[in-house]
Amino acid sequence: MANRKLGRTADHRQALLKNQVTNVILHGQITTTESKAKEVKSLVDSLMALACKEADNFENVSKKVSRAKVDENGKKVTETVTSKNGNKYSKVVREEVTETVKQDKPSRLVARRTLMKNLNKVKDSKGKNIDLPTKMFDELAPKYKNNKGGYTRIIKLGKRKGDAAEEVILQLV
Repeated sequence: MANRKLGRTADHRQALLKNQVTNVILHGQITTTESKAKEVKSLVDSLMALACKEADNFENVSKKVSRAKVDENGKKVTETVTSKNGNKYSKVVREEVTETVKQDKPSRLVARRTLMKNLNKVKDSKGKNIDLPTKMFDELAPKYKNNKGGYTRIIKLGKRKGDAAEEVILQLV
């Protein structure tokens, strides 16, 4: 995964790089040391190239879905039902709907799994999961579709006060 050892064991180094790659994709930029940024830059560029290559490789498919019926407030609709032995309980009302969904073709599915392997799972401030591979395919890939590499840039900030390490900003172009 990496050429530089960054003064860490293999597991720690891989976890650090995975965290930083995830943060670059999620936030658009990170501030880090120059040697870490050079490693992360190559990983982000390769993942972005993969996402750009497979962005349009899907088909729309109609699927029949059974799900809970919701009212205008977004709450599930329930009904009271009596069981065989006379007990009453609440049951969620279900509805069958036909939806059109994007279905990945095999090579895009492999790319999605590669992205999932190299990115951490992230939650937003409300606790909902953010789907980073979908963000890369749907938001970032169309933006960089015409680029043939060079998805990130490194901007030097100067030396850090504590240990005089060269600090940089790594950002998506």
